Amino acid sequence: MSVGADPRPGLREIEVYDSPQLDVPVRLNTNECPHPLPEDFMKELAAAIRDLPLNRYPDGQMRRLLADLAAASMHRVDGVWAANGSNEVLTELLQAYGGPGRRAVMFEPTYLLHSRLARLTHTEVEPHALPDDFVLGDAEVASVIAADPDVVFVCSPNNPTGNAQPLSAIVGIAQGLPNALVIVDEAYGEFAPAASAQALIATNPNIAITRTFSKAFALAGARIGYLLAAPAVIADLQRVRLPYHLSALTQTAGIVALHHREEASALLGAIRVQRDRISRELRTLPRVTVYPSDANFVLFVPPVDAGLVWQGLLDRGVLVRDLSAVVPNALRVTAGTEHEVDRFLTAIKEVLAA
Repeated sequence: MSVGADPRPGLREIEVYDSPQLDVPVRLNTNECPHPLPEDFMKELAAAIRDLPLNRYPDGQMRRLLADLAAASMHRVDGVWAANGSNEVLTELLQAYGGPGRRAVMFEPTYLLHSRLARLTHTEVEPHALPDDFVLGDAEVASVIAADPDVVFVCSPNNPTGNAQPLSAIVGIAQGLPNALVIVDEAYGEFAPAASAQALIATNPNIAITRTFSKAFALAGARIGYLLAAPAVIADLQRVRLPYHLSALTQTAGIVALHHREEASALLGAIRVQRDRISRELRTLPRVTVYPSDANFVLFVPPVDAGLVWQGLLDRGVLVRDLSAVVPNALRVTAGTEHEVDRFLTAIKEVLAA
């Protein structure tokens, strides 16, 4: 008996991507910005959307958004690209530089979506292990060069570990693999600007940097990601992107957000304060391992079963991320508002004292 069309081989072995949320008072599991942009932003966005001719297709070349992004990033405009979240940018890069018969290396533990996107684009995945401190060193650089892949992912700051990777390691990989594309995922880059690889692009045109409006620009709901790269990389993405892939609504949200980037930057300081406060307070708790963070979250290992700690926090109205499947017995907590962090710190102390 027929059960419908057969999908491509292996497709149904890939699990559906899902990130369900629980209705809790304090949600610190998804690394979102806890602060909305100011009322002036909302008013300007509402006025701009009201004037959009939504009966017409959007600007397929995203000219105004890319020009504003180039100015804000201090990067040449023909080396800037945007899409529906950095996930779509990464997918387009893999469509252009990965694919059947080509391999991508990623250093694990890292952002799980990198390997997922590689598989969805028929790109072979070759995982390499990070050292115990999660920092790329000479041995890891040598191993990836010896593997001779077509694409290399470097997440910096790394999710879920939180640490930025040395620029020397990124340069070493790019120069050791001149024909491979080195994708530096800087989704959390604004929290550690000194660690950005952007300046490396000029002398290493095989480095491409992905960023997002979701974290530093407080626009996770708008789904805007962007790329800084050599013009040749952008030209290749033009060949694989979908027509009119970024709506007029999304482009407008990005343009208005860039007008308010100074207010968005001011929020970064408040988030760093809470991140450092979480790290400092967790380190005072007996037998808790806390990893250094350059992002807007903190990875830590409690002295007892992480699943029980996660549930204990949830019972107290605080949701964090259980990452035991990625880093043994580890939990990740996002730096929220001062009040949210108060609730988390009170809860974690109660749970570990129980």
